[in-house]
Amino acid sequence: MTLAERALEFVKDGDVVGLGTGRAATAFVRALGIQVQAGLQIRAIPTSQVTTDLARELCIPLTTFEFVDTIDVAVDGADEVDPQLNLIKGYGGALVREKIVAVAAKQFVVLVGTEKLVSVLGGRGRLPVEVVPFGVATCLRRLRTLSCAPTARQTETGLFVSDNGNAIIDCGISSIARPAEFEQKILSIPGVVGTGLFVGMAHTVLVQDGETVQVRERNQLG
Repeated sequence: MTLAERALEFVKDGDVVGLGTGRAATAFVRALGIQVQAGLQIRAIPTSQVTTDLARELCIPLTTFEFVDTIDVAVDGADEVDPQLNLIKGYGGALVREKIVAVAAKQFVVLVGTEKLVSVLGGRGRLPVEVVPFGVATCLRRLRTLSCAPTARQTETGLFVSDNGNAIIDCGISSIARPAEFEQKILSIPGVVGTGLFVGMAHTVLVQDGETVQVRERNQLG
């Protein structure tokens, strides 16, 4: 069984579904599209323009927060998952919209392979932070005072721009002993819109381990 197939088990007829961004989320959206074409009745809120375009291509009905208050289940990937199911996300640049959808979801399901599991957040050495373009230079300076090694994300044509019209700063980090506290320090910097730290948000993490899928639940943590 694949992660996408297992994640479909969390979706019920009539649900509002949050659609993530990235490789794992894309596989889920494609699997969901097949179910919609077979008669599953859902509405979806995507977290990026890329996912929006894919959902439309697959004829998945879309909605927005103007028409719904909550999301029944949101499905997304992650770049790191620690033993407490805290996450780092945002390598794809959609972290702020992903966080809005995750917080609005009654159930937030995360899809990862074993390579994304870390003992402490920061193990892969990068934390994305979204900032308004006007504040890039000052945010870079202030992030350096937090023992980060920040760099503004670039593309072949210049500064990376998120779907929100903002820049992404990738912070070089090591282990983050207290992720909630660290996030608050970053959020206190004027110009920061959001961070890739998703602390206490994931309800369920599905881990692809060879041909099997492990299920890790927040409510089962000791």
